[in-house]
Amino acid sequence: MIIRVRVIPNCGENEVVGRVGSVVRVKVDSPEVNEAANRVLIQYLAEFFEVRPKSIHIMRGEKAREKTVNIGGRSEDELKRVMESIP
Repeated sequence: MIIRVRVIPNCGENEVVGRVGSVVRVKVDSPEVNEAANRVLIQYLAEFFEVRPKSIHIMRGEKAREKTVNIGGRSEDELKRVMESIP
């Protein structure tokens, strides 16, 4: 499943804030959008979608706040159910 993610750095904890249209907004505790923030984002998304971190790949936007992310490791229906649970 391919999703768009808007990263909000410098937050006290990692959490999914919600969705704006098809973009998932995620707070990360990393200070800026860089490789460290990408690692934190991948780890958190793996926990959130209950997949292995190796199943998540940033396709586009590695140095930007808005990223295109490919999530694998589970069926498309299971991932869609998790997406639908985001307010």
